[in-house]
Amino acid sequence: MSDLDRLKKLQIVVSDLDGTLVKNDGSIGLETKKLVRELHKHGVLFSFATGRLHSAVEGLAHDLEINNPIISLDGCLIKNFPDGETIFESFMKPKYVKRAIKFAESYLLNIALCHSDAIYYTEFNSVIPRILNKYGARYEEVDSYENYLKGTLEIVYAGDNNDSVKFVRDKFGFPYAFGCSASYYRSHSQQGVYYLDIRRAGSSKGLGLKRLLKYLKIKPEHAAVMGDWYNDISMFESKAVKVAVANSIPELLRMADHVTERSNNNEGAAEFLEMILKAKTS
Repeated sequence: MSDLDRLKKLQIVVSDLDGTLVKNDGSIGLETKKLVRELHKHGVLFSFATGRLHSAVEGLAHDLEINNPIISLDGCLIKNFPDGETIFESFMKPKYVKRAIKFAESYLLNIALCHSDAIYYTEFNSVIPRILNKYGARYEEVDSYENYLKGTLEIVYAGDNNDSVKFVRDKFGFPYAFGCSASYYRSHSQQGVYYLDIRRAGSSKGLGLKRLLKYLKIKPEHAAVMGDWYNDISMFESKAVKVAVANSIPELLRMADHVTERSNNNEGAAEFLEMILKAKTS
């Protein structure tokens, strides 16, 4: 099948937000907005696959006039917009949330509990809103985590002791914990700060994409995905048309079917959306 034929048959575009669709100032460009709306008229849906909370992307979804499910928290939650119907959710078991809180207290690590609507933290973790890179999220200080054990989609640690963060990471792997996924990384913006994200196993953008397409009854080859970062790799392992913006990591650039000439700050996503529109109207 030719590239033109593939573009003509596209029924949905699923895009990462930060570093891909969104500029570094947090906005979506006018050209991109216009093209998304035009593609709606030609039967092409548009959705997000993001590490952000669902509540943190509702404003952007409203701007793009989205009327279908959105993948948030890297696949932990798929929720329809704008009616809020939950399509898929992957909660942490309360016993693991309790264990995570104890580890934070024992090893002097900051901890926060991510729910679909907000990120919860206590007075002892008051630096969380300042050091956590969860764009657009609503932060809420609570007296205790006790009432928030259920409904936790992601546990986030932050600390400056690399060894402690790694130790806790290992405690959420086999044989200490079952059905958990731990992601450890260094902060890009906070020097000397290390993060650890704990989720229920089986949640990723790639699996979120698969669940979304199944729900919408769309074949993977009739979808396109756009990304720039490591957490987008699982989407690029699908049969979808794969698009990397110019500022993407080398791994995605190698996996991509198309690489835009422009970066996220210059509306690289719009470059590909224009290609789809031309194919649909040719």
